[in-house]
Amino acid sequence: MAGHETHYILPRPEFDKPVKLLIVVAPYYKDIADNMVAGAKAEIEACGGSWDIVEVPGALEVPTAIGIAERMSNFDGYVALGCVIRGETTHYDTVCNDSSRALQMLGLQGLCIGNGILTVENRKQAEVRADPADQNKGGGAAAAALHLIALGRKWGGQRKGVGFVPDAEEYKLAGELKDNPTA
Repeated sequence: MAGHETHYILPRPEFDKPVKLLIVVAPYYKDIADNMVAGAKAEIEACGGSWDIVEVPGALEVPTAIGIAERMSNFDGYVALGCVIRGETTHYDTVCNDSSRALQMLGLQGLCIGNGILTVENRKQAEVRADPADQNKGGGAAAAALHLIALGRKWGGQRKGVGFVPDAEEYKLAGELKDNPTA
């Protein structure tokens, strides 16, 4: 059974400056969401980090909330949590694909996001994956965000520019270097 395979898990990252994450959760299945949030909070706190939490109506709204928070707030990273259980229509495919794609696009712009939106066939699969004492996918999503934050800090610190383009004060133009060779 896939749920009982042994997987390698990276050691927790260590931070010399505290991290603050935003947990964005769609509590459509409240008990599952609560378990995932518990796992995420525990993982963030185990790294000495802090967190804030917001709820949104559904999985499709999670990326939008993260985008708004990135533009208007000061979080180091984000944990996206929710659960989509296959139903009788193709709506499942739309929600799974579009929420995942939007989170990936935000990540490619430089945001540190752990994707913990479960996409499962039935409630039992969701319960096992959400349980902090079992697969702990909420904790895993928080760990992913924390590792990305650590990489970002390792490779040059935080930037608030658009995507990977640095802010103007982060680099000098070639002409400025000629006029001031010590720059």
